[in-house]
This record gives sequence, C-alpha cells and structure tokens, in this order.
Amino acid sequence: MNTLLYSEILTLAPEDNHRLFNLCGKLNEHLKLIENRLGVMIKQRGHTFSVSGERHAVKQACDTLNNLYEETEKVSILEPKEIHLYLQTVGKRVESGHQEDHMEIRLRKGVITARGENQVHYIRSILQHDINFGIGPAGTGKTYLAVACAVQALETERVSRIILVRPIVEAGEKLGFLPGDIAQKVHPYLRPLYDALYEMIGFEKVTQLIEKDVIELLPLAYMRGRSLNDSFIILDEGQNTTIEQMKMFLTRIGFNSKAVVTGDITQIDLNNRRDSGLIHAREVLKDVSGIGFTQFQISDVVRHPLVQTIVEAYEDHENKKQNQK
Repeated sequence: MNTLLYSEILTLAPEDNHRLFNLCGKLNEHLKLIENRLGVMIKQRGHTFSVSGERHAVKQACDTLNNLYEETEKVSILEPKEIHLYLQTVGKRVESGHQEDHMEIRLRKGVITARGENQVHYIRSILQHDINFGIGPAGTGKTYLAVACAVQALETERVSRIILVRPIVEAGEKLGFLPGDIAQKVHPYLRPLYDALYEMIGFEKVTQLIEKDVIELLPLAYMRGRSLNDSFIILDEGQNTTIEQMKMFLTRIGFNSKAVVTGDITQIDLNNRRDSGLIHAREVLKDVSGIGFTQFQISDVVRHPLVQTIVEAYEDHENKKQNQK
C-alpha cells in the first residue's frame, strides 16, 4: 500500500439527484474518465466523494468535480466529450500558468466554446486577420471553429455569404464516377463542413441558404477566375492543394472578406508531399503582416481520448523511422 497517497473528502451542495447523475454519468463513466486522466481514485456515496492520489491531482480532481457539478445547473445532459474538453483545459492551465484559456462564439442556436490556449489563439487570430491558417492533427477543432466563426459573421451581417472549399483529392481510394449535379458530387468531400453547419444553423436553414447561394460549397478548381467580396471563405484539407492551387485560392480574396485555410501536413494525399501548397505557404507567408498562423498540437485533440493516443502513436512511429534512416 502506498502510504504517500493524499485523500480529500468532498461533499457537493445543494443535493440534487438529477444533477448528481448528470455529473457521474451512466455507470459512473464520467468519474472513471476523471480517474484515468488525473491518476486518482474516486469513491462516491451519495453527494459525498472520497478522492485519493497525489496531492496536486487530488486538488485538481476536487476542483473538477465542483466545477462540473456547477455546470450541471446550466446543462441538462453532460456528455463525456464535455468532461474530456474540461480536463484538457485544466491540464493546459496547470502547465502554462495561463488562466484565460477559453473563449465563446455566440450563435443564434447556442454558444461554441473554444478551449485551450491554441484554440483561443486561433479564434482571436481569425477575428484580427483577414487570412488565417490553422495547421495541426485531426480532431483539434480547426474546421469546426472556423465554421463557427463564419456562421457568427453571417448572423451578425459582417459578411453576406459563406463559401466552403475543398480540393477534390481521393484519400488512397478510387471512388469512380459520381452521379448528380456539382453539389451532389462535392457533398461527400464536404461532409465535415455540412455536419458543422447543420449543428450550428439547422438542416432546413442550411438547405435554404444553399439554395439562395448564401452558403456556397465548391471544389477548389471552381475558384479560378473569381474575386470574392463580402465573404467568409474556408478552405478545408489545405494540405492537399498544390502550390499553384494555394496561390490561386489566396489571391481570390476580395474586399471585406476573410479566409481560413485548415489542414494537417501529416495527412497529405498528393503523390509528392513536397508539392503541398500548405507546406509551401507556411514557409513563404510566415512573416507576412496581416496573415495569422495557428499551429495545433497533439495535446489539442478534442475527440475521444483514444484519438490523441492514436495520433501520438503514429507520430512516434514516423519519428523512429526517420531516425533509423
């Protein structure tokens, strides 16, 4: 038995069984997530919790339980992903010493919260600069937060339309001929953007806005020759653009427009990695005034906790291969 373990007793108030269940989750899944992430042991009896582990981890776990219990007063259903996001935010606050680690994007359908230093920097950079790059692993919120900023700009009438763009590159699979008009052909490639819009605006409203060309969804090739004013433009999967395509896209930006380019340079589907317009643009434009760059890290992954572990495992494997050469 480890005699160095520290323990604290925590009693949550006011007593409310619905809020308590919301905090603990089904079969105590939320408590188990807190235990695993913070390396503590939690025993619960009613509204009283016994938390054991290293002193700083116990303090962190007690703060987490208290704060999340307060959150249950505002949120009817607390989901595991919210616990995961909260724990990531707390971890980064402890590491960096920063207290200002979240930012809200207010939409008509609700509030989108950017958590962690890099997500907050990303949002601020989008607000400040007309052209922004969000670069980093899958699951860090690059595309989701860009769409949230675009929706907010549309709802507050700072822009008159949203344009969503993607290079049409097959990720190692040959999909063959796709029937239908251009919107139907492009739909599978733009699905992540559609999903974010449906969540933030609603399915029927998105459909209406697409019909009115207020929201436009385009393959990158269709951008050539256009000049886009009064628009919020998002180029997703920017790592799969060629150097020429990236230059073409960036020079489409018109007056009163914002552009956000997102991408993950570890997932390039081009035949030659060195042809990636995203890698090239990062080198060429890194010191250009008025253009913002946010580099996301593996620790910023906000999906299932295993996603972060998977990304780390692949990165470690690639680093070992490079070291062996």
